[in-house]
Amino acid sequence: MNSMIYKNKKPLLVFLIPAFAFLIVFLYYPFFQNVANTFLKIGGLGRAAEGLNTPWYENYRRLFTDPYMHTALKNTLLLTLCTIVFQVGIALILALLVDTIRVGAQFFRTVYFFPIVISATALGLMFNLIFLYKGGMVNQLLLSLGKLPYDVKPSGKVLVQWLDWKDQAHFLFTMFMPVMWQYVGFYFVILVTGLNNISPDLFEAAALDGADGWKRTRYITLPLLRNVLCTCLVLSITGALKVFDLPWVMFGAGMPENQGWLTGTYMYDQTFNRMNVDYGSTIAVLIVVLGVVLSNVANRVFKPSEDL
Repeated sequence: MNSMIYKNKKPLLVFLIPAFAFLIVFLYYPFFQNVANTFLKIGGLGRAAEGLNTPWYENYRRLFTDPYMHTALKNTLLLTLCTIVFQVGIALILALLVDTIRVGAQFFRTVYFFPIVISATALGLMFNLIFLYKGGMVNQLLLSLGKLPYDVKPSGKVLVQWLDWKDQAHFLFTMFMPVMWQYVGFYFVILVTGLNNISPDLFEAAALDGADGWKRTRYITLPLLRNVLCTCLVLSITGALKVFDLPWVMFGAGMPENQGWLTGTYMYDQTFNRMNVDYGSTIAVLIVVLGVVLSNVANRVFKPSEDL
């Protein structure tokens, strides 16, 4: 009788058609309209196009000649590398450590996941208090450790040479660290779920054969997590390309000497601040293309197996 339930598939259309219509209206149509906008001349939000650009590929040519776009692309690719190494790497280490304990595991899972539930705006303001103010927490800590020079005037006034975390030497660290810190817990939860799906019998058999903890991790855990790790890598790559909220809250349009742009923040600035809607649409298309290409590269490099 159970095999007869799925023979009549017409009722499934009742659920599929509304979902498909929703995707067409709010995903596919805006995407293809955005692609069309890259060839048009649009003077501002809500304005009708003034016709095709001259030449029609002007915005794409501008992508290759815009020095700020080159900076945004370089910073974004560096952020992508950092998210792969630190976000996914730290999440993997934490997942392996938490999976080995039996007391307090739920506590650590909650603590590591907690940053995800905090809004990016709140996190950006919090890290502003930590880094970007002259008397912020990090500067106060460095001052108490004697790492910051200061001068005491005859009047008794103390002048401290506060470290500027937005200067050329520090702004990338200041921008990247909150982004990487926020999403470690996200990949941690995914990896812990993957670890829970590995049968304990495999580890017991390996222990009987004399395999220590490192060998069990290397030859059992990591190979069986390959598909989960590949999923985390794809998510980290696409996520890094779209990063906008935290850097914008912390820096806004005041990027240090225009060297702190990311593809997401530069696209927003061009679209909403400078009203170059067509050029902003072109940057958005580039982000999508980069996401598809880099995700496919990650899938091919790690070759996820359907057998695991």
